[in-house]
Amino acid sequence: LARLAEARTALRRPEPHQGDPVLVALCDAAQRFPIPMRAFDELIDGCAADVEGVSYERFGSLLAYCRCVAGSVGRLSLGVFGTSDPGTAEPLADALGVALQITNILRDIREDRLAGRIYLPAEDLERFGCTLDMDADGEFTDPPDRLAELVRFEAERARTWYEHGDRLVPMLDRRSAACTAAMAGIYRRLLARIAADPAGALSTRLSLSRWDKTMVAARSLTGAQL
Repeated sequence: LARLAEARTALRRPEPHQGDPVLVALCDAAQRFPIPMRAFDELIDGCAADVEGVSYERFGSLLAYCRCVAGSVGRLSLGVFGTSDPGTAEPLADALGVALQITNILRDIREDRLAGRIYLPAEDLERFGCTLDMDADGEFTDPPDRLAELVRFEAERARTWYEHGDRLVPMLDRRSAACTAAMAGIYRRLLARIAADPAGALSTRLSLSRWDKTMVAARSLTGAQL
């Protein structure tokens, strides 16, 4: 938390510390591109919530976290990518970040729980009769069918955010669109795997093979349907 506070202070200085090449580069980029520097504050807020182990009672609270830790990155990236209609594009970049973060949360349920963290909203756990408690062997004690329903519910929620955020891609230049589509495509494919096999997602950290990632990236570069 102290390091995050230092980073926040450093970002607010009018001139970067010459000993930190990252801040020097960021200052230069911010002078040449309309980077929304306030988004870094939100990103730091999200990181601080991670460190503190904040839990979320309702989806609205989790959504605020997702916008801080991931939507902010979408808006920062958009500042570099550029668009002719930032007023419309910024919320879409934010939505795509939310979709990516929900996917991350679903991928890391087990890993986070072992670290003492639960990101899924308490209201959703209650809705599906789950606690995410674990036994001495690190296995979830909730009935597998309830856990599967919970995961699929959250996956459908993420898909809705992807559908909204995908509207950003046509608003970008070809190179930026390819980058954005590749990232979204990789994560959407990961989300599909999680939804298809909730038990597998809850027992290990799912990931795509290098081949799968390469194919998604190639399709985005050629403008093919993801």
